[in-house]
Amino acid sequence: MGWNRMHGKHILYVVMSVVLIGGCTVSYKLNSASIDYTVVSSVSVLDFPNQAPMVYPPLSQVLTERMKDIYTTKTRLKAVQTNGDLNIEGEITGYDLTPMAVKEDAWASETKLTITIRVRYTNKTNPDKDFEQTFSAYREFPATRMLTDVQDQLCTEIVEELTDLVFNATVADW
Repeated sequence: MGWNRMHGKHILYVVMSVVLIGGCTVSYKLNSASIDYTVVSSVSVLDFPNQAPMVYPPLSQVLTERMKDIYTTKTRLKAVQTNGDLNIEGEITGYDLTPMAVKEDAWASETKLTITIRVRYTNKTNPDKDFEQTFSAYREFPATRMLTDVQDQLCTEIVEELTDLVFNATVADW
């Protein structure tokens, strides 16, 4: 009888522990957007024209669309054409190739592609957060590869990094 009573207590403790642990959850937002949705409900992202001396034609559209996507997928903001509570605009100011890692024979073994954008951010509900800032990101690729062979993939990666940087600077309060 004592063994059954002791055994019953252990089972009760195990069941209670499972219930308590199972009821606990940890919530962590990876996008880190800190937006007061009671006062901010919309975002407008204007086109980012390409004003770089060297132009990759699809870059303007790819950057603009990715910028819109990041705000509509990582927040509850409604995208509007103009006059959003948050307004993001700017231009592509740099699309540069730089030889890197020069070898003994004076030839570069890698090339760096850098994209630079200038962003103007306006927060109608909190003008103290307005800014104009330059962001840049790069990727390196083997100099034995032609830019035309790697350009689409590199631009996709760089644009993703740039939009993450802008998102963090505008609504993540990092």
